[in-house]
Amino acid sequence: MSQNSLSRRRFLVNSILTTGGLLLAPNFISCDDNSIFFSIPEDYTPDNFAHGVASFDPTHDQVIIWTRYNTNKPEVKIYWQVAYDSQFTAIFRSGEVITDNTRDYTLAIELQNLEADKKIYYRFFNQEDRSVSVVGETITLPIATDNIKLAVCSCSNYPAGLFNVYKAMANSDADIIVHLGDYIYEYGQDQYGTNENTVALGREHLPTNEIITLTEYRTRYKQYRSDKNLQLAHQKKPFICVWDDHEIANDTYKDGAENHQPNEGSFEARKADAIKAYSEFLPLRSNDTSLIYRSFNIGNLVNLIMLDTRVVARDKQLDYANYIDGTGNFNSASFQTDWLDSTRTLLGTTQRNWLISQVTSSSAHWQVLGQQVLMGKMFIPAEMLLSLGAVVGGSPAALQQFQQTLTELVTIKLRYQNGDPTLTSTEIERITTVLPYNLDAWDGYPVEREILYNSFAGKKVVCLAGDTHNAWYNNLVDNSANEIGKEFATSSVTSPGLEYYLGINATSITGFENAMQILINDLNYVNASDRGYLTLTFTTNNVESKWNFVNTVFDENFSENTERIESYSI
Repeated sequence: MSQNSLSRRRFLVNSILTTGGLLLAPNFISCDDNSIFFSIPEDYTPDNFAHGVASFDPTHDQVIIWTRYNTNKPEVKIYWQVAYDSQFTAIFRSGEVITDNTRDYTLAIELQNLEADKKIYYRFFNQEDRSVSVVGETITLPIATDNIKLAVCSCSNYPAGLFNVYKAMANSDADIIVHLGDYIYEYGQDQYGTNENTVALGREHLPTNEIITLTEYRTRYKQYRSDKNLQLAHQKKPFICVWDDHEIANDTYKDGAENHQPNEGSFEARKADAIKAYSEFLPLRSNDTSLIYRSFNIGNLVNLIMLDTRVVARDKQLDYANYIDGTGNFNSASFQTDWLDSTRTLLGTTQRNWLISQVTSSSAHWQVLGQQVLMGKMFIPAEMLLSLGAVVGGSPAALQQFQQTLTELVTIKLRYQNGDPTLTSTEIERITTVLPYNLDAWDGYPVEREILYNSFAGKKVVCLAGDTHNAWYNNLVDNSANEIGKEFATSSVTSPGLEYYLGINATSITGFENAMQILINDLNYVNASDRGYLTLTFTTNNVESKWNFVNTVFDENFSENTERIESYSI
């Protein structure tokens, strides 16, 4: 391959993307179907492509392909090829790019002007070091289709266990993996997610400290991307991603985070470093001027709208602790005033207006919100919420009291549903005095949620959610009791669920799950203890959801089962 031939390739380095002072790594752009065949010698090794390959953000005419090269040189020239067959006898595009330490030797090629509805194979190689990557597989989307299958996942904490869920998704028949965030965790050694298996499995976080700087975030991404199961998922399926909070710090909001302290320096600097590293390892389409929220028209069947409910505009979360006085009394009036404040937002005006426009103007059959936190109303008896708070990190006596309270409330609720005339006003008050279960979710921003519900009228709406480490199936219901759509929430890849916080066994967790479904009006299903992912198969008039779980994240030998299947039709 001559240098003159290479110079004819049209590779334009995209200008640096900035939004709100945040720096994104640029993609390299390829527009032409020009190629030169280059047969890679058999003695090439994959050693320097230790972080695998990946593809992102497929559309009907473009997709991003990615890799990272290990080197100590100031810069390195990488060649790549794209073909319609895995043996690369039908190469239709190829070229070269130069990557360097300013982007940690990652490179993302944004392939444009592609044919729709194609299976594509790609690889990278370096002639000087005689290295070649594994062969990646990806797709372009169809212009029109009556069937698409998405695998949905979130919350992959490296020390919490093996990434068996990624392997299960890689081997599934899903067309695309949708990752709803918490792709990495920021914590250090012996912090959140660490368990008795962490050391034995070799899953201790690198670096060992909580990550704050650009170098530390990059090191953490490289550790995650060294995992063979995550590499396999990226190699076999295109990903569409958004971040949640742990890509920066726990419970992030627009100008701070619960897990960012004053002695850790500027939060804005930390956020900028975290997002730059994110964009290096999880690149986005370069024409997105709104940072990360964007949409995908999948065959005019699904309008997949990926949202940012964390970084762009989220107001700080409310905290129940701030409304409890020194004697333990809850100031309900003050809480209600703040909770119903019409100015509080998750999305911000710009993103909210964009979302409403995306939904109302779309002709796709399904409007699907790919976002981080639960949207469905999860109002639980206030008495149960206070008792639940006492259980987390509490004593066996607190757990026993919680279980007793739960049993009493469920009994009352069943009597209430059956119209028992002997119920007392005190008993009715115990189950009808409710509070939002999670103020970090949409329940903490009810006014903005209602604005969205009102704008979604007449559309087939499905909401996806991650974040909680548990599986949920909710009805989306507005304040006038109109059903707007359904919410399908995935369990985690490895992060512990409610069984960890409650400290209860399998039998007790089943009782808890049943109780939650009785006590929460709009909840149809919850799995509070298993790790897994969600698959959604969309057709013109139906979406079938399957909650898939692995039986362990502590052994490479695992089995997979589907616990629950739901069909939603309009």
